[in-house]
Amino acid sequence: MHNIKGVRGAPDILPQKSSRWQRIEEVARAALRRYGYAEIRTPVFERTEVFIRGIGEGTDIVEKEMYTFTDQGQESLTLRPEATAPVVRAYLEHQMAAQSALVKVYYLGPMFRRERPQSGRYRQFHQIGVEAIGSHQPAVDAEVIDLLWKLMVEEFRIPGLELRLNSIGDVACRPEIRERILRYMRDRASELCTDCQGRLGRNPLRILDCKQEGCQRLVAGAPKPLESLCEACADHFAQVRSLLDLLKIPYTVDDRLVRGLDYYTRTAFEVVNPRLGAQNALAGGGRYDGLIEVMGGPPTPGIGFAIGLERVMASIPAEADAQTSLDGVYVATIGQEAHRTGMLLLQELRRRGVRGLIDLEGRSLKGQMRQANKDRVRYCLILGEDELAKGHATLRDMAKAEEQSVPLDHVVARLLELEGERTG
Repeated sequence: MHNIKGVRGAPDILPQKSSRWQRIEEVARAALRRYGYAEIRTPVFERTEVFIRGIGEGTDIVEKEMYTFTDQGQESLTLRPEATAPVVRAYLEHQMAAQSALVKVYYLGPMFRRERPQSGRYRQFHQIGVEAIGSHQPAVDAEVIDLLWKLMVEEFRIPGLELRLNSIGDVACRPEIRERILRYMRDRASELCTDCQGRLGRNPLRILDCKQEGCQRLVAGAPKPLESLCEACADHFAQVRSLLDLLKIPYTVDDRLVRGLDYYTRTAFEVVNPRLGAQNALAGGGRYDGLIEVMGGPPTPGIGFAIGLERVMASIPAEADAQTSLDGVYVATIGQEAHRTGMLLLQELRRRGVRGLIDLEGRSLKGQMRQANKDRVRYCLILGEDELAKGHATLRDMAKAEEQSVPLDHVVARLLELEGERTG
């Protein structure tokens, strides 16, 4: 009888790795709160029409990558491949515009796409993202990009990142942008990859996003969206750039940058890590001023981004794990009475907010000390018959390799004091 294995492209996150994920999620939540974003949690599946209407029928995601199924009620449902369309669905359904003119929300969780598993691409992957819905103002674009850059550089501490920025126009100038690219590409259609030949009729802008080498060579000589911006879009982009300069956010204008989804307008941006190779985009986003209308609502502007957590994890330097600080206390005991006393002390410490561990398997003292090292605790509290007889416990600082004797009735207060000094 063989063991059942997990699905390829949907890796397990084991306990020895999950602490890294928790650290990233915790610092992200704290930063998002500081910027005025509140969490929204949408279901991991939606009616399929949410994504067909929201993402675009001719996109790769809708055509090739969605996990779609029919449930017992004969309703077509899809595991979410991205979160902007579900957030917009919730925004409209719950009339969130009535609560605030500018709605600022963030989300965190798994997404699903049936892609060929490879480095940096998974079938179940995780994102942190934000949506700011309700304002055309360039200041909103600047704040969203500032938030993304702060998360990536200051909170996640990833070195060597690049921010790329572009504007891809709006309903006023997009037809001309599209037509110029279409004319250029149509004359060279035989040199395009099969996917891009299909994009010619549906959305020629997306050819600029193709990673195939042959298409990239053609893209190098293609008309640039920035050359055909209307006055309003050009002014909007200039104001966004001016505010980013004010905030000292370093960026490069990438006139080939378009996002892979149909709903983007005006500002588009990506954060890339050149060290990751082909799959080097860690985060991306942009404006989607037409999406709410497509989803059945009134004309409403919006902007957001999504961060790929798996790629963030691959970008965090290895030494960041080694720097994880020692934390909490391990109660090492010898004998049944000492173990009972240790459990009472541990209960009080845990109730006071201290991470506390104790041997539950009858290990020797040497085995318990080995386990304490493995659990990366800062302090070890040693209790045996001698300690109980004297009414004291031995407290060992595992980082400094120093010991002190502490009266049993002062142990909790002393540990709380030390933990406060260490984290204060």
